[in-house]
Amino acid sequence: MFDKFFPDEYLASAYVIPFEELYEKGYRGVIFDIDNTLVPHGAPADERAKKLFTRLNKIGFSSCLLSNNQKPRVEMFNQEIQTAYIYNAHKPSIKNYEKAMKIMGTTKERTLFVGDQLFTDVWGAKRTGIHSILVKPIHPKEEIQIVLKRYLEKIVLHFYKKKRKLDKKG
Repeated sequence: MFDKFFPDEYLASAYVIPFEELYEKGYRGVIFDIDNTLVPHGAPADERAKKLFTRLNKIGFSSCLLSNNQKPRVEMFNQEIQTAYIYNAHKPSIKNYEKAMKIMGTTKERTLFVGDQLFTDVWGAKRTGIHSILVKPIHPKEEIQIVLKRYLEKIVLHFYKKKRKLDKKG
């Protein structure tokens, strides 16, 4: 019932993803959410984010930011990163996931999505056919509409973890 919201992977942070291994597996593009995925909500790019994008470039990845935020927020974050971006993305709509792949020159089989929310980030990536990596939110302070969604996410994650346990035993 909740399977359509299950990520392909669930990790502690965008900063622990083994991007070198994923590149070896054939992935060439990474689409990122910004707020609570790369930095706390509303924050500019920090040193960790800058180093991550430098690392991705050295590996050979193309990248694109995909945010439901408005242009000023996304541009402010991207000042230090200087990657492609799409603002006001209307996630989970697949249109802008596809646009991001077009910008990066990748296909769904060669693209990863990294985000912190199940009902926007992961669901949109899954609907598009992209490998999705859910990460834990960086900071507990969030907008009220996100706080409400987190309660529902806890239910879905309970079933996701239960299924993963069964799959490992299986």
